[in-house]
Amino acid sequence: MGTATNITNVKFSVGDLIHHRLFGYRGVIVDVDSTFQLTENWYEQVAKSRPPKNQPWYHVLVDGSSQATYVAEQNLEHDDILGPINHPQLKQFFSKLENGRYIHNRAMN
Repeated sequence: MGTATNITNVKFSVGDLIHHRLFGYRGVIVDVDSTFQLTENWYEQVAKSRPPKNQPWYHVLVDGSSQATYVAEQNLEHDDILGPINHPQLKQFFSKLENGRYIHNRAMN
C-alpha cells in the first residue's frame, strides 16, 4: 500500500479564519494535526462533546484573548467576518492578513 492511504483530508489549513460552532468564538489556525495528538487525560477533561479522535484537530489562536485552543474539525466552520484577529501571539505566526486569510511569516517545509 502507498502512503496515500494515510493522508487525511483536512477542511482547514494554517492561516484560515474559523468560527467555533459550539462556543461562538473566532480564531485563526496555527497548526493542523491529522488526528488527535494530545493526552487521553486532556481529552477526558476538556473535550466534553467527545469529538472523534481519528479526524483532523486544529491549534487555534482565539480572537480577543490570549488563549490558544485545540479543536476538532467537526466543531469548526469558516469565518464569515474575515476581519483581523486580535491575539498577542499572532505576529509569531503570521506577517499579514490578505484576502481573508493570514499569511505565514516564514517559509513552510
